Amino acid sequence: MTKEEKMAVIDSLAQQLQDYPHFYVTDIEALNAEQTAALRRKCFENGVKLVVVKNTLLNKALEKVEKADAELVTVLEGPTSVMFAEVAKAPAKLIKEFRKESDKPVLKAAYAEGCVYVGDDKLDALCNIKSKEELIGDIIALLQSPAKNVISALQANAGQKIAGIVKTLESRNN
Repeated sequence: MTKEEKMAVIDSLAQQLQDYPHFYVTDIEALNAEQTAALRRKCFENGVKLVVVKNTLLNKALEKVEKADAELVTVLEGPTSVMFAEVAKAPAKLIKEFRKESDKPVLKAAYAEGCVYVGDDKLDALCNIKSKEELIGDIIALLQSPAKNVISALQANAGQKIAGIVKTLESRNN
Protein backbone atom coordinates (compact mmCIF):
# COMPACT_ATOMS: atom_id res chain seq x y z
CA MET A 1 0.00 0.00 0.00
CA THR A 2 1.49 3.33 -1.05
CA LYS A 3 1.69 6.35 1.21
CA GLU A 4 -1.07 8.08 -0.80
CA GLU A 5 -3.35 5.06 -0.44
CA LYS A 6 -2.71 4.97 3.32
CA MET A 7 -3.52 8.69 3.60
CA ALA A 8 -6.75 8.12 1.64
CA VAL A 9 -7.75 5.31 4.04
CA ILE A 10 -6.90 7.47 7.08
CA ASP A 11 -8.94 10.37 5.66
CA SER A 12 -11.86 8.04 4.94
CA LEU A 13 -11.76 6.60 8.47
CA ALA A 14 -11.47 10.07 9.99
CA GLN A 15 -14.50 11.22 7.99
CA GLN A 16 -16.52 8.24 9.21
CA LEU A 17 -15.44 8.91 12.80
CA GLN A 18 -16.74 12.47 12.35
CA ASP A 19 -19.98 11.41 10.60
CA TYR A 20 -21.02 8.74 13.10
CA PRO A 21 -21.39 9.72 16.78
CA HIS A 22 -20.78 6.16 18.04
CA PHE A 23 -18.32 3.43 17.08
CA TYR A 24 -17.33 0.03 18.41
CA VAL A 25 -13.89 -1.56 17.98
CA THR A 26 -14.36 -5.32 17.66
CA ASP A 27 -12.55 -8.52 16.79
CA ILE A 28 -14.23 -10.69 14.16
CA GLU A 29 -11.24 -12.96 13.47
CA ALA A 30 -12.05 -16.66 13.08
CA LEU A 31 -15.44 -16.01 11.49
CA ASN A 32 -15.73 -17.96 8.27
CA ALA A 33 -16.98 -16.37 5.04
CA GLU A 34 -20.59 -17.40 5.66
CA GLN A 35 -20.60 -16.00 9.21
CA THR A 36 -18.93 -12.78 8.08
CA ALA A 37 -21.53 -12.33 5.35
CA ALA A 38 -24.31 -12.94 7.89
CA LEU A 39 -22.76 -10.38 10.26
CA ARG A 40 -22.48 -7.80 7.48
CA ARG A 41 -26.12 -8.45 6.52
CA LYS A 42 -27.28 -7.95 10.13
CA CYS A 43 -25.21 -4.78 10.35
CA PHE A 44 -26.82 -3.44 7.19
CA GLU A 45 -30.32 -4.30 8.45
CA ASN A 46 -29.66 -2.50 11.75
CA GLY A 47 -28.07 0.64 10.30
CA VAL A 48 -24.57 -0.26 11.42
CA LYS A 49 -21.56 0.11 9.11
CA LEU A 50 -18.87 -2.58 9.51
CA VAL A 51 -15.30 -1.83 8.34
CA VAL A 52 -12.19 -3.99 8.75
CA VAL A 53 -9.16 -1.78 9.40
CA LYS A 54 -5.46 -1.85 10.16
CA ASN A 55 -4.69 -0.76 13.71
CA THR A 56 -2.08 1.84 12.77
CA LEU A 57 -4.40 3.48 10.24
CA LEU A 58 -7.27 3.56 12.74
CA ASN A 59 -4.95 5.03 15.38
CA LYS A 60 -3.89 7.82 13.02
CA ALA A 61 -7.52 8.50 12.07
CA LEU A 62 -8.47 8.69 15.78
CA GLU A 63 -5.67 11.19 16.38
CA LYS A 64 -6.81 13.22 13.41
CA VAL A 65 -10.35 13.67 14.83
CA GLU A 66 -9.07 13.97 18.43
CA LYS A 67 -10.85 10.85 19.69
CA ALA A 68 -7.62 8.97 20.45
CA ASP A 69 -8.36 8.27 24.11
CA ALA A 70 -5.45 6.52 25.86
CA GLU A 71 -7.65 3.56 26.84
CA LEU A 72 -9.06 3.26 23.33
CA VAL A 73 -5.63 3.15 21.71
CA THR A 74 -4.47 0.31 24.00
CA VAL A 75 -7.00 -2.13 22.47
CA LEU A 76 -5.68 -1.65 18.95
CA GLU A 77 -3.89 -5.00 18.77
CA GLY A 78 -4.62 -7.99 16.61
CA PRO A 79 -7.37 -8.11 13.99
CA THR A 80 -9.69 -5.12 14.27
CA SER A 81 -12.99 -4.12 12.76
CA VAL A 82 -15.02 -1.01 13.48
CA MET A 83 -18.81 -0.76 13.72
CA PHE A 84 -20.12 2.76 13.09
CA ALA A 85 -23.66 3.62 14.22
CA GLU A 86 -26.09 6.50 14.69
CA VAL A 87 -27.73 4.79 17.70
CA ALA A 88 -25.37 4.05 20.60
CA LYS A 89 -26.76 0.67 21.59
CA ALA A 90 -27.44 -0.74 18.10
CA PRO A 91 -24.02 -2.43 17.68
CA ALA A 92 -24.13 -3.81 21.25
CA LYS A 93 -27.50 -5.44 20.66
CA LEU A 94 -26.31 -6.76 17.30
CA ILE A 95 -23.17 -8.27 18.86
CA LYS A 96 -25.17 -9.87 21.65
CA GLU A 97 -27.69 -11.32 19.19
CA PHE A 98 -24.98 -12.60 16.84
CA ARG A 99 -23.17 -14.29 19.74
CA LYS A 100 -26.07 -16.69 20.20
CA GLU A 101 -24.66 -18.52 17.16
CA SER A 102 -20.91 -17.74 17.47
CA ASP A 103 -18.22 -16.64 19.93
CA LYS A 104 -17.43 -13.58 17.83
CA PRO A 105 -17.50 -10.62 17.46
CA VAL A 106 -15.65 -9.72 20.65
CA LEU A 107 -15.96 -6.14 21.88
CA LYS A 108 -12.57 -4.53 22.38
CA ALA A 109 -13.81 -1.00 23.07
CA ALA A 110 -16.63 1.38 22.27
CA TYR A 111 -17.10 5.11 21.99
CA ALA A 112 -20.77 5.73 22.79
CA GLU A 113 -22.56 8.85 24.04
CA GLY A 114 -19.21 10.61 24.47
CA CYS A 115 -17.74 7.94 26.77
CA VAL A 116 -15.18 5.20 26.18
CA TYR A 117 -16.01 1.65 27.25
CA VAL A 118 -13.12 -0.84 27.23
CA GLY A 119 -13.55 -4.59 27.36
CA ASP A 120 -16.06 -7.21 26.39
CA ASP A 121 -17.57 -7.13 29.88
CA LYS A 122 -19.11 -3.71 29.08
CA LEU A 123 -21.43 -5.20 26.45
CA ASP A 124 -24.43 -5.48 28.80
CA ALA A 125 -23.99 -1.88 29.95
CA LEU A 126 -23.88 -0.73 26.32
CA CYS A 127 -27.07 -2.68 25.52
CA ASN A 128 -28.87 -0.75 28.27
CA ILE A 129 -27.45 2.70 27.49
CA LYS A 130 -30.05 5.38 26.84
CA SER A 131 -29.68 8.07 24.24
CA LYS A 132 -29.94 11.75 25.10
CA GLU A 133 -33.42 11.86 23.56
CA GLU A 134 -34.60 8.86 25.63
CA LEU A 135 -33.32 10.46 28.84
CA ILE A 136 -35.07 13.75 28.03
CA GLY A 137 -38.27 11.80 27.35
CA ASP A 138 -37.99 10.04 30.72
CA ILE A 139 -37.49 13.36 32.53
CA ILE A 140 -40.47 14.94 30.77
CA ALA A 141 -42.64 11.94 31.65
CA LEU A 142 -41.59 12.25 35.31
CA LEU A 143 -42.36 15.96 35.33
CA GLN A 144 -45.76 15.46 33.70
CA SER A 145 -46.82 12.71 36.09
CA PRO A 146 -47.87 14.94 39.06
CA ALA A 147 -49.73 17.35 36.78
CA LYS A 148 -51.59 14.45 35.14
CA ASN A 149 -52.61 13.16 38.58
CA VAL A 150 -54.05 16.55 39.60
CA ILE A 151 -55.90 16.94 36.31
CA SER A 152 -57.36 13.45 36.45
CA ALA A 153 -58.49 14.03 40.06
CA LEU A 154 -60.19 17.27 39.04
CA GLN A 155 -61.91 15.56 36.10
CA ALA A 156 -63.14 12.65 38.21
CA ASN A 157 -66.11 12.72 40.58
CA ALA A 158 -63.95 14.29 43.25
CA GLY A 159 -63.25 17.10 40.81
CA GLN A 160 -66.95 17.77 40.45
CA LYS A 161 -67.28 17.95 44.23
CA ILE A 162 -64.34 20.34 44.44
CA ALA A 163 -65.85 22.48 41.70
CA GLY A 164 -69.16 22.51 43.63
CA ILE A 165 -67.39 23.57 46.83
CA VAL A 166 -65.56 26.36 44.98
CA LYS A 167 -68.86 27.63 43.49
CA THR A 168 -70.49 27.55 46.91
CA LEU A 169 -67.62 29.50 48.44
CA GLU A 170 -67.77 32.05 45.63
CA SER A 171 -71.50 32.56 46.06
CA ARG A 172 -71.10 33.13 49.82
CA ASN A 173 -68.47 35.82 49.24
CA ASN A 174 -70.79 37.68 46.87
